[in-house]
Amino acid sequence: MNLADEWKRTQPDLAVYLPADLEGDDAANQHFNVVVTPSGAFLGMWTTSTYENASDQRVVCSRSTDRGHTWTKPQMIDGPKPGDATRTGLASWEFPIIAPGVLPDGGHRIYCFYNKNVGIDDARPDTTGALRCRYSDDDGITWSEQTYDYPIEPNAISHPDPNVPANWIVYQNVFTTAEGHVLAPFTRWASNTFDPAVKLSLSLLEHWSEICFLRFENILTEPDPSKLIVTTWPKTPHGLQVEYPNRPGVSVAQEPTVQALSDGRLICVMRTMVGLNYYALSEDDGRSWDVPRPLRYEPGGNPILNPISPSPLYRLADGRYLLLFYNNDGTANGGKSPIDSKNNRYPVWLTVGREIPGEKDHPLIFGVPKIFASSDGVLIPGTGGSQVATYPSFVDDGNDRILFYPDRKHFLLGKRITDEWLKDCDPDFNPVRLRPPMPIEFLGSR
Repeated sequence: MNLADEWKRTQPDLAVYLPADLEGDDAANQHFNVVVTPSGAFLGMWTTSTYENASDQRVVCSRSTDRGHTWTKPQMIDGPKPGDATRTGLASWEFPIIAPGVLPDGGHRIYCFYNKNVGIDDARPDTTGALRCRYSDDDGITWSEQTYDYPIEPNAISHPDPNVPANWIVYQNVFTTAEGHVLAPFTRWASNTFDPAVKLSLSLLEHWSEICFLRFENILTEPDPSKLIVTTWPKTPHGLQVEYPNRPGVSVAQEPTVQALSDGRLICVMRTMVGLNYYALSEDDGRSWDVPRPLRYEPGGNPILNPISPSPLYRLADGRYLLLFYNNDGTANGGKSPIDSKNNRYPVWLTVGREIPGEKDHPLIFGVPKIFASSDGVLIPGTGGSQVATYPSFVDDGNDRILFYPDRKHFLLGKRITDEWLKDCDPDFNPVRLRPPMPIEFLGSR
């Protein structure tokens, strides 16, 4: 494949990282989290490897001081070391936390947390691991030599041996709650001792999974990383669950994002195996949640279709919400089921959500969805196939509104989103009641 111009297919405004070929140890680039540092720099972190879950999988970062036009050479934060046994030492699925003014001199600290394989595989090598971090006190230019590990408390689906790490990933940038805690929602996969999905030849997408939450209690006020307190919620035997129709009694609920509502509640959106996004609400700062149910365009309206693919909900600076999703139940482009990621993860759609004053059960209304980008089904062999904008991140700092995204888990790109572009999918300008019938190809049976 000639890659010279292929990165332009999705019409990006910014090129963050373009691998030179398909055979290098940087061919797979995904889980792309960009944040704006207190200095105004863009700091991007991602997981890179020869292919997803390869033995060389590692976490890297890059900075831009010109608002994304140029980026530094990627710097490795952690990964396998020489001498590590094959399939161990992987570093994956990073997420940053910025602590403004936490240092004694008033400076800020940036943490990079990630899943670190410590030689144990209890679901998949890149999901079984410790919650580890390094930190930077110079705006992400250099990183601490020392690393720190924090507990993830077990629940009913964890391995009975406390020495076996959790199976988990945090896939989006974190959220600071009204009480001042940093909340990181995560997918918890069951131990193979609880759900022998590997022996059943099932993929990680079909493995028993639940939604849980890490809460960093004092990270915004405590400068000593050895004194950070990290708790795991909910304090119940199970996290949030959604039943998988093909495995009755088994939960598959994954890759949550959390945002605040203006009335103080939190909303958590997650992917499932039923061809729909689900959501749940919390009234106590994320300690407990109600029962997940389908996310709809409006209360009592049509459900928002999505295969088991990342579908983040972002809150815009002006108070609106932005939902990224794939607008099909798994059957798009000839897909056979929600797990058919080679077919059903393009194109990617966006819709704008607005709060409904006084609505208690379904607090958001969404507008007519609009295609944001498409791979046109063109495969990049050995990487993310045809999928586009899976594991993205979003910057809205008043100067720019940019969606940063992996294209086919290979190129790392950015695309600006203007108010004019959003009008078409804003319910105030294009109300749900005027939404045309959903195309038949998005209404496959479940």
